[in-house]
Amino acid sequence: MNSRQITRSIGKSGVVASAVGLGTWAIGGWMWGGTDEAESIAAIHASIDAGVSLIDTAPAYGLGRSEEIVGKAIKGRRDRAVIASKCGLNWHSKKGNHFFDQDGTPVNRYLGADGIAYEVEQSLRRLGTDYIDLYITHWQDPTTPIAETMEALERLKSAGKIRAIGASNLNAAELQQYVAAGQLDAIQERYSMLDREIEQTLLPIARQHQVAALSYSSLALGLLSGAIDPAREFSGDDQRKDNPRFSQGNRRKVAALKHALTPVAEIHQATMAQIVIAWTLAQPGITFALCGARNATQALDNARAGEILLSAAELGAIDAAVAGHLVAIDA
Repeated sequence: MNSRQITRSIGKSGVVASAVGLGTWAIGGWMWGGTDEAESIAAIHASIDAGVSLIDTAPAYGLGRSEEIVGKAIKGRRDRAVIASKCGLNWHSKKGNHFFDQDGTPVNRYLGADGIAYEVEQSLRRLGTDYIDLYITHWQDPTTPIAETMEALERLKSAGKIRAIGASNLNAAELQQYVAAGQLDAIQERYSMLDREIEQTLLPIARQHQVAALSYSSLALGLLSGAIDPAREFSGDDQRKDNPRFSQGNRRKVAALKHALTPVAEIHQATMAQIVIAWTLAQPGITFALCGARNATQALDNARAGEILLSAAELGAIDAAVAGHLVAIDA
C-alpha cells in the first residue's frame, strides 16, 4: 500500500483500510447513465495501485453488475483490496418489505437469515473471492428483528466468509439494537458538508461503541467537486437530472465556495474535491470517505485526497467558508 495514504481500522474487527474508499455505485450504471466496463476496471486498478484499498460495492448497484466488474478488477490484486459489499436488497424472492422496482424487477428489503445466507454466496461468486472484508446491511428491514440479522451475520463471520459487520441507512434506535446484539464494526451513512445530521444522531453512538463510520456521497453526488459547471445539463436516468439540489443557483453557490477554498487548495496543490474529501475525513467520528469514480483520472484525483492532512487553522477557514456559502443551499 502507498505509505502516504491515511489508513484506519474498521471498528474492532482488526481490518485496516485506506481512509479514502472507492465507491462503485456509478460503476453499476443504474441511475448514473450507464457504465463502461473497461473504464470502470481501469478506475479500480488505478485506485488500488495508488494505495486506495477500500472498495465499496453492493448487489443492488446494477443488480449485480457492479460486483461483477469489481470481481474482474481485483483478480491478481485481491490481497491489496479491502472489499465492502452489502445484503438486504433482495430481488430473488418476495420476502420482506417492497422498496422499489429496478427495470421492472421488484426489489424488497429483506434481512432474514435465509436471505443473507443466499445473498452472500451470490456476492462471493460475482466478486470471485471466498471472503468479503466488510459485509453491510444495505437498508433496514422492518419485517426482521435486528437480533436475527446479527446472528446470521455473526455465523458468516465465524465461518470466515466475512471479516467485519456493518449496517447502513439506519436510525439511532436501530444502531442501538445492532450494538446490543453483537459486534457491529461499521456504519455507512450519507455525510457531506451539506448532509451533517448524523453528527447529532448516529456518530455519538458509534464513537461510544468504537464503531467506524463510512461516509457516502461525500461530494454530494458530485455537487461539491467543483467540477460541475452551472450550465451543465443531465440526461437519461442520471439521478441528478431532476434533483433540486443541482439547480443552477446552488451550483453558483458551490462555485463561490470553490473560490473561497482556493487559498487552502493552493497550499496543498489540490483541487476543491480533494480538499472537501480531506475535510470530511477530519470530522470527528468519520473514519472513511467513499468517493465515486468512473475512470482512472477520477480515481487518482480521489486517491490524492487520502494523502492530505489539514491543519486546525485550515479546517477553521474551511468551516467559515462553508457557513458563508452553503448554509442557505436549497434542498
